[in-house]
Amino acid sequence: MSPGRFNLIVTTLRGMEPLSASELADILNRMGDPSPRIEQTRISGLLTAKTSLNPVEVVERLKELVEKEPWLLRNIQRVIPVEEVVETNVEKIAEVAHRLSQSIPADHTFRVTVEKRHTQLSSKEIIEAVATKVNRKVNLEKPDWIILVEVLGGLTGISVIRPDQVFSASRHG
Repeated sequence: MSPGRFNLIVTTLRGMEPLSASELADILNRMGDPSPRIEQTRISGLLTAKTSLNPVEVVERLKELVEKEPWLLRNIQRVIPVEEVVETNVEKIAEVAHRLSQSIPADHTFRVTVEKRHTQLSSKEIIEAVATKVNRKVNLEKPDWIILVEVLGGLTGISVIRPDQVFSASRHG
């Protein structure tokens, strides 16, 4: 995996990665991407995907699909949109998060959420580096926006999304 190689992170039960990859490919095909690139990671229960579609729109459309056809997903647990991928480095993460956070309206609030796998970096270190660069009010309980930092070993996916813009099968199944 190199920067830019994925714009979706998908979680599944361990051992179900091949079935989840097939499930995701079918859904993305149905949404209009004839050739998404889906990869198993070295992290158990985790896939990455590169789709030609807007990743945030994929999540929104997936929610609608599952409302109409709840049986559609058997193995996928979560689908997380990724706006940008960088090497796992606190300064680079903070720099990209700052740039992406410019889309947050001045009167809106935010929270930084870090999900990390296969890294020695501390969540606190990442949160502090990102939060100090964002000139918006923090709200940890009910933020208008989430700056989502997904650390996958040597690569990190970053998104600025609304709290409801991650698909979770437990909430929509």
